[in-house]
Amino acid sequence: MSDRPWLSAYPQGVPAEIDATQYPSLVALMEEAFTKYRDRVAYSFMGKELTFAQTDAQSRALAAYLQGLGLVKGDRVALMMPNVPQYPVAVAAVLRAGFVVVNVNPLYTARELEHQLRDSGAKAIIIIENFATTLQACIAATAVKHVVLCAMGDQLGLFKGALVNYVVRKVKKMVPAFQLPGAVRFNDALAKGAGATFQAPQLLPDDIALLQYTGGTTGVSKGAVLLHRNIIANVLQSEAWNAPVMDKIPSGEQPTSVCALPLYHIFAFTVNMMLSMRTGGKTLLIPNPRDLKATLAELSKHRFHSFPAVSTLFNGLAHHPDFNTVDWTHLKVSVGGGMAVQSAVAQLWLEKTGCAICEGYGLSETSPSVSCNPVTVSRFTGTIGVPLPSTYMKLIDDAGNDVTQPGQPGEIAIKGPQVMAGYWQLPDETARAFTADGFFKSGDIGTIDENGFFKVVDRKKDMVLVSGFNVYPNEVEDVVAKCPGVLECAVVGVPDEKTGESVKLVIVKKDPALTEQAVRDFCRSHLTGYKQPRIIEFRTELPKTPVGKILRRELRSS
Repeated sequence: MSDRPWLSAYPQGVPAEIDATQYPSLVALMEEAFTKYRDRVAYSFMGKELTFAQTDAQSRALAAYLQGLGLVKGDRVALMMPNVPQYPVAVAAVLRAGFVVVNVNPLYTARELEHQLRDSGAKAIIIIENFATTLQACIAATAVKHVVLCAMGDQLGLFKGALVNYVVRKVKKMVPAFQLPGAVRFNDALAKGAGATFQAPQLLPDDIALLQYTGGTTGVSKGAVLLHRNIIANVLQSEAWNAPVMDKIPSGEQPTSVCALPLYHIFAFTVNMMLSMRTGGKTLLIPNPRDLKATLAELSKHRFHSFPAVSTLFNGLAHHPDFNTVDWTHLKVSVGGGMAVQSAVAQLWLEKTGCAICEGYGLSETSPSVSCNPVTVSRFTGTIGVPLPSTYMKLIDDAGNDVTQPGQPGEIAIKGPQVMAGYWQLPDETARAFTADGFFKSGDIGTIDENGFFKVVDRKKDMVLVSGFNVYPNEVEDVVAKCPGVLECAVVGVPDEKTGESVKLVIVKKDPALTEQAVRDFCRSHLTGYKQPRIIEFRTELPKTPVGKILRRELRSS
């Protein structure tokens, strides 16, 4: 087999290599966009539009405000928001000021948030008020000294903003009472920063841009250290890959992408927000994609060309009665990632939109995109496609030797400019994650065919993948073990039609009076929604090896 058999599968015009050195930093990429596309709409949210020029001005003001707090280059700033315009403004501000973005899932419990803030050493956080009560519960145990509070209506103008905030706070009661003394409102921070001096730091390709947290095999989530050059490379790889179809957008029409995936997830961060910066595209921000009716109502108002999503969202939308209220005829690329795309979903999506789902593959540790099916495909392939430009993939066995036979399984290993520098402050974990020749070990078992197309067949780790989110059994077990009345417990993933996989929890009781409801209530207070067990089963004992290790595979099959 040749060194890169997949190059023959590249559509015409897609290069084998990209040049990630054309920008010294992500900030240079963004500032180019702010100048080049000043008058274009950058973000559309609830009927309100934010131009590239406005994003430029607001992020510069917020950057000046953050610098005025005494933060220095390299300090970490956590962002904890859904898809609202304050998020991209905050990302641009944090990076322009020379700081590091720490993306946080806004649905985290206080326990999960505390771990991430403590581990990253974040000194400031920009958070939407809906989740301020979570921060209040753990802030004292962290290094966070500065809090910027956002509200849903901040960017919607005086009248509409006040109305939206009233509905969110008083009618829907989505903002639990909280006390965060000294917290500053987002719009006040912008106003203060607008009158302050902004000092642009010198940023280099090897400076850290993001800490992107991923589950840990030890049950503790780890921060993947993504450098400016890692994200730049993945943006340019994605642009080159999509070009064969995105170049067919009529001249003068702005490329527009649907951002229904959360921006704190690396998939949306790179392939929605940063790629749209590079191409001068408009991003449609969907704050709550689980509300399918509202999502379709928003999409019905726009013409759009790119739609990255997970299989469950494609499926939910395609089955919704309002699906045909949307004009899907301009859609050029539907990228499926985050979890395996089911063939039935792909078939239905193709029938209903005329745009085949291109399944791709990636990880938080790879910024995220590693491989993808050619965007010119007219059918669903059931593979994760071929490596992107400048990317090498191979299969290795447990001893680290290359697996070269087509169809023979091995662990997928990856090398490319998008691969992380390592895990934040975990040198031993970092060393274990790479082969001697510098390939990142994904933990996924795959096969490769003679044309260079890869397929994921299993996972080496015990991770459960729920709607594209990693759930590590050890973390859930660690929490459940603290529940009164539990003697032993084990967690596995089981197939789920809606979410790909769901969490199954098996418990051996210490207290016979322990109920399923008590366990569910305990999990609800300590684990975010997607980590909570869907199935709870009580047994008298757990299957174990002779040395006492729990046999998770037996729990899966029984």
